[in-house]
Amino acid sequence: MIVLLGAGAGYYFWTQQPEEPLPAPISAPEPAPADAPAPQASAQPEVRYPVPATEEAPAKSLPTLENSDPMMRESASTLLGRKAFEAMVRPTHLVRNVVATVDNLPRETAPTRVMPLEPVPGRFIPSPEKNAARYTPYVRVFEALDARALVQRYIESYPLFQQAYAELGFPNRNFNDRLVEAIDDLLAAPELASAPELVQPKVLYEFADEDLQQRSAGQKIMLRMGAENAARVKNKLREIRRELVQR
Repeated sequence: MIVLLGAGAGYYFWTQQPEEPLPAPISAPEPAPADAPAPQASAQPEVRYPVPATEEAPAKSLPTLENSDPMMRESASTLLGRKAFEAMVRPTHLVRNVVATVDNLPRETAPTRVMPLEPVPGRFIPSPEKNAARYTPYVRVFEALDARALVQRYIESYPLFQQAYAELGFPNRNFNDRLVEAIDDLLAAPELASAPELVQPKVLYEFADEDLQQRSAGQKIMLRMGAENAARVKNKLREIRRELVQR
């Protein structure tokens, strides 16, 4: 399973502007020395949005996180269609890249190097109306996803996502909560009456409106794709969120 809920929208719509310098990635804590006292057991993650119970028979045993790419590639290919999968998805480190991007979307930046999808083809066009047309084929793919099947695949493989989130540096937080937070942040992106004005103070283009420029990485992605595309993506996100939270 890939193209994970709210993150799915963000991955598709990243522009091809040059990237800003990236912060060092969060690394998992080093294990304690063998002769050190055993640490106290970590508290279970506080859960706001429990993972819904599966409606089907218990899933087969999951692979290890290190060996999960073949399973995830098969799931993603089934959900997206093989042609779309081969054109859009980076086929390695899928779970870890999904988790890192979900966590980054509500933050200030979402580095493209950990995104599980390929960048949108073509060069960035500093005209919001013209640039939005580049994203329309990807919006169609996202709209066509079966929300129930998507959530079902996610539930079946959830332990892998939780493990990757713990390794990212959040052992006492629930990944599903962060996922819902990311979806809600995308849904909160401003809906503008006209395309936002861009400026280029240095290498990168920025929004001229300081409030828009200070928005999260995910919300700025929504703004870049154009109002019509963003509205279509939000409709699908709401559908997915209902499946995830009210199942």
